Amino acid sequence: QVQLVESGGGLVQPGGSLRLSCAASGFTFSNYAMRWYRQAPGKERELVAAITSAGGMTSYADSVKGRFTIFRDNAKNTVYLQMNSLKLEDTAKYYCNVNRGLLVDWGQGTQVTVSS
Repeated sequence: QVQLVESGGGLVQPGGSLRLSCAASGFTFSNYAMRWYRQAPGKERELVAAITSAGGMTSYADSVKGRFTIFRDNAKNTVYLQMNSLKLEDTAKYYCNVNRGLLVDWGQGTQVTVSS
């Protein structure tokens, strides 16, 4: 059974930093690209960042480029999202995702609130 468990969210002031983690189990983690999405209240879920299976390539939404970094540790079956220079508009619930062809799995999400 696939499990994706996010952690690391919280309340932070504008300009602050957080590191999100997503611990994966139930599949061969090192075989799959991983993604972070976010969803703010009243908005569509959007792709924030993605990383290839070996971690050699990453991509980011324009809104987070230069501020967020996605990376992974295949030995720990964990993918991370380092978020720096956080802005009010980064407030959202952040979800970890894996797409295994016909199977798409999501974590339960972790809330990030940026507020002064």
